Amino acid sequence: MMGFDLLMPKEPDTNFYGVTIGIVTNNQDPENLGRVKVKYPWLSEEAESRWARVLTPMAGSDRGIYFLPEVDDEVLLAFEQGDINFPYVLGALWNGQDKPPAKNDDGKNNQRMIKSRSGHQIVFDDTEGEEKIVIQDKTGKNKIVIDSKDNNMTIDVQGDLTITAKGKIILNSSDDDLAIECKNLSIKTKENYQLEAGKNCTVEAKAKYELEANSGLGIKCSAGVKVNDGSLEVM
Repeated sequence: MMGFDLLMPKEPDTNFYGVTIGIVTNNQDPENLGRVKVKYPWLSEEAESRWARVLTPMAGSDRGIYFLPEVDDEVLLAFEQGDINFPYVLGALWNGQDKPPAKNDDGKNNQRMIKSRSGHQIVFDDTEGEEKIVIQDKTGKNKIVIDSKDNNMTIDVQGDLTITAKGKIILNSSDDDLAIECKNLSIKTKENYQLEAGKNCTVEAKAKYELEANSGLGIKCSAGVKVNDGSLEVM
C-alpha cells in the first residue's frame, strides 16, 4: 500500500502525471551528461525547463547509443513522480513541419533509416528480392552498398581511398578473378617482392618496358628462354 501511496499526487495543483509535448531549446549540457532543456508551448514560450535526461536504448559508462535531439525538435516528456521540475525526454516526434526522411507510400514499410542533420545516412532496405544496406555521405557520391540479392559489396568514392593496416592486408578471390584497372600503377616494397602465377604470366607494354636490378638478374626457365626482337643488344 505504501508504494501505491507514493504514486498518488500530494499537490494536484503542481504535479503532472502522464506525458506531454516539449520543444528543445538547448542541448549544450555544461556537465556533458547528454541532457537537454525544453520549453512547453502549451504553458509558455519563454519558460525553460531544468536540464532533462534523455532516454536511449542503451547507456552506460563511456558507451551507449548517442543521439541528442536538435534545438527546436519536438519531444515527448514525462516527469519524475509527476514533478514538472524533473522532466525526462522519452523520444522525439515528427510533425506537420518536421517530416520523416523517408516515405512509406506503398504501405510495405521496407526501409529503416538513420539520417543526420547534414544528410549522412544509413539505410536498411528490406524490399523483397532487392535487400541491401547503404551507407552514404551527404553528397550521395561516396557510399558503401552491401547487396544481399547478388551477394556483393560496392564501394564508390569520388576522391582518394586509403587503406592502412599495421598487420597484413590480404585480398583473396580464390573462386574468381581479381582485376585492377587504373591510369598509373605503382608498387613499392621495403624488402622483397614476389610474383607467382599458377599457370601463365604475361607482361605487356605498349611502349617501353624496363627491368633493372642493382646486384644481379636471373632468368630461369625449364624449357629454355626465347628472345625475339628486331633489335636486341646484350651488354
